[in-house]
Amino acid sequence: MELNALLAQPVALPSLPRTVALLMNELAHPEPSLRRLNLLFGSDPALAARLLEAANSPALQMSRQVAGIAESLALMGVGQLRALVSTATLGTATRSIPGVNLQQFWRYSLHTAKLAQSLARVVYQHPTAAYTAGLLHGLGELVIHLARPDKAQSINTLVSPLDMRRGKVEHKIFGFCYSDVSAALARRWLLPQVVVDALQYHEAPFENTAYEPLAGVIHLASWRVRAREAQYSDKELAVSFPGEVGLVLGLDIDMVLQQDPIDWTARPDAADYMV
Repeated sequence: MELNALLAQPVALPSLPRTVALLMNELAHPEPSLRRLNLLFGSDPALAARLLEAANSPALQMSRQVAGIAESLALMGVGQLRALVSTATLGTATRSIPGVNLQQFWRYSLHTAKLAQSLARVVYQHPTAAYTAGLLHGLGELVIHLARPDKAQSINTLVSPLDMRRGKVEHKIFGFCYSDVSAALARRWLLPQVVVDALQYHEAPFENTAYEPLAGVIHLASWRVRAREAQYSDKELAVSFPGEVGLVLGLDIDMVLQQDPIDWTARPDAADYMV
């Protein structure tokens, strides 16, 4: 399977139905709350991607300049936002994409975004770009499942979509992995290069000729949230911690674990995405 052939397949990335409904309700107000819109768009990877694509489109003359949700909202009219949300593809937790638990995927993406933003502040990287990259970094996995469901399911028999080894297994079988797909999408959407690079290299930050700090931030955030989803013990956390990435950023395992801006004890349902 070639990356270009995969990207040529038309796919519709699903959004959380509750988020779409809340956005439509908010956008029906004469003066929608920008804070509420920011929270809602920032909780859904597919909607955030479409919003960022629109904000960076040539029509607005801001191509490759808009990295965040708030900036995007400032550039868009209410009518444009209504049109964007009303055409969103709705997803369900189990049926929309065979092999992917979308409820888990949405939760994982939001938690990675929050943690990436927190870590970025510690190491003096762009927190807005970190949040965006954290939120969007897994979209390539959805595209692989939608465009090549048979191939994706065969890999699922070896490792689950959120397994720590997923990227390496995909690369071995396909010659690319979900991070390459996510970066290619961001490039197509004309997102800023800092976001594209973070998406491209987060799976293996040291493979780039010049180390990308933001890619390292996403790598560490992704590790933490995948470990949480897999319910790693303290010993498993210590063994699996990507110390070489942390070393370059000046972050050890305790610093990463203590930066959690997430209530891990909260019930993992749709309400998580509204925080």
